[in-house]
Amino acid sequence: MADNNLRIVVEKSPSESKLSELNIKCWPKWGCSPGKYQLKFDAEETCYLLKGKVRVYPKGSTEFVEFGAGDLVTIPKGLSCTWDVSVAVDKHYKFESSSPPPSSSRQ
Repeated sequence: MADNNLRIVVEKSPSESKLSELNIKCWPKWGCSPGKYQLKFDAEETCYLLKGKVRVYPKGSTEFVEFGAGDLVTIPKGLSCTWDVSVAVDKHYKFESSSPPPSSSRQ
């Protein structure tokens, strides 16, 4: 059973002023090619997709959250999920603590 407290929040096309206020261009960048990835988030992550398209399936759920280029996404701490990447991802990201990035294994 999926934990309803671990919800992914997607903000479609945030304003330039919001992106500027968050200082997104100074955040580190990360990318991946199409494929399926098992991820566990040990810290809350906020990311802004420059490119790509992703469906995220929380562990134990058949429902998914879809987001892509131009979206500002908040992923909750403690979420285990599968990223089904249909279009290669390029994103800026920031973690809310000094925890390491999510552990990843390719299927």
